[in-house]
Amino acid sequence: MTETLAGTVVRLIAEKGFGFLAGPDGTEYFFHRSAAREFDRLNAGDVVTFLPSEGPKGPRAEQVQLK
Repeated sequence: MTETLAGTVVRLIAEKGFGFLAGPDGTEYFFHRSAAREFDRLNAGDVVTFLPSEGPKGPRAEQVQLK
């Protein structure tokens, strides 16, 4: 089972529906709007919790939630 991590939204590309966040160790994770129920409320610098996973192009965040 994967452990929930805390991270910070680094940047959002809202018009395209995705963004990136930095995990606790500095790893950058991609996330899609479908992985963040509150996507429209997110801003760069927000603290979130997420489940890390591995996507086809690298680290990915799932179940992104504002903390």
